[in-house]
Amino acid sequence: MHVFVTGATGWVGSAVVKDLIEAGHRVSGLTRSREKAGALAATGASVVEGSLDDTGVLTEAARNADAVIHTAFRHDFVHGPLDQDFSSFMESAAEDQRVIALLGQALAGSNRPFIVTSGLAGLPRGATECDLPGPVVPRKSEAAARALAERGVCAATVRLAPSVHGIGDHGFVPILVRLARQTGVSAYLEDGANCWSGVHRQDAARVYRLALESGATEGVYHAVADEAVPFRQIAEIIGRRLGLPVEARPREHFGWFASMAGGTMAASSARTRTLLGWRPVGPDLLSDLDQSAYYD
Repeated sequence: MHVFVTGATGWVGSAVVKDLIEAGHRVSGLTRSREKAGALAATGASVVEGSLDDTGVLTEAARNADAVIHTAFRHDFVHGPLDQDFSSFMESAAEDQRVIALLGQALAGSNRPFIVTSGLAGLPRGATECDLPGPVVPRKSEAAARALAERGVCAATVRLAPSVHGIGDHGFVPILVRLARQTGVSAYLEDGANCWSGVHRQDAARVYRLALESGATEGVYHAVADEAVPFRQIAEIIGRRLGLPVEARPREHFGWFASMAGGTMAASSARTRTLLGWRPVGPDLLSDLDQSAYYD
């Protein structure tokens, strides 16, 4: 199968590309970085140079593929100061919706699978793949995929755990590490009993591939290995590794990240495991975080 992957040099997308190629699929990957294009080509993938703004490039690549996996999402806000406003995230979310609609249109009238990426925000604790997120969730990837499915596009969503971990991680846990270093305390909100789910990066990549190979017949798949990890335990490992105290702090301490730090994003993946035969094999979240390489 020839698969077009957006975000092909990103944290999740590069793992998806690697997994697809190792499974015998042909991959073309979108990258806006000439520097990263070389690394992408070295994996055996064909390079599609362009950005999420290049509608012609995206449309042509999707039309030429047997399936599309959309992992790209601008995360510039993740690397900025924690006291910034969240407008850049909202801009990224709006762009994501536009790109999903565009790619879906390119696949319309066919049975070619289209898999988009979302998260667990807005879902109740222990949510299954059948639960829907609340209407106030700012990222509309999943809603955009459902709208396409209603129009006959073979569209599905992979919901990622908030921590897609592994050495080299530059997502949400590194934000906590950076904040702890900056403030001198590894913090949690209230009693720290709110829970996150976790999944190793390579395990997450296999969910995308298995969903694709199954024909993406389900609307939602959960890339969740650790269902419910108390946030305080995450803070405790970070504090011990950095030699810092672990204490409760008010929401202001976390800046724009407070809703994530204090949120419960813990879901079940039982249905995904049964449907796809998916079995996570990577280290669990807490074991992975308890490695010195995570703090280099």
